[in-house]
Amino acid sequence: MTIKIYHNPRCSKSRETLALLEQNGVTPEIIEYLKDVPSVDDIKQLLTMLNFDSARQLIRTKETIYKDLALSTENDESKLIDAMVAHPKLIERPVVVNGDKAAVGRPPENVLAII
Repeated sequence: MTIKIYHNPRCSKSRETLALLEQNGVTPEIIEYLKDVPSVDDIKQLLTMLNFDSARQLIRTKETIYKDLALSTENDESKLIDAMVAHPKLIERPVVVNGDKAAVGRPPENVLAII
């Protein structure tokens, strides 16, 4: 089974998580999600694997685009997911996937539970 990391090489936490995986003998498939944007179905699947109740839990709420789109008042889950697809910068990072499990690498040590 291939372990995947939704990675942003410009993010220190994402780089730290990738390094931690490698230190533990894992060579993950790297998905640079800003270039290879996850689909609506991909995000729904991540939300399920993460056991998140709301798409908002996977959104970076401090991003300017979050405020610009007035997402803090949006309660329609499909609109939140559509916003992440349209603006992948909104997706929390990094996310590591191993089979049917996933973890957000904040802090990076969170991903150790699924490898």
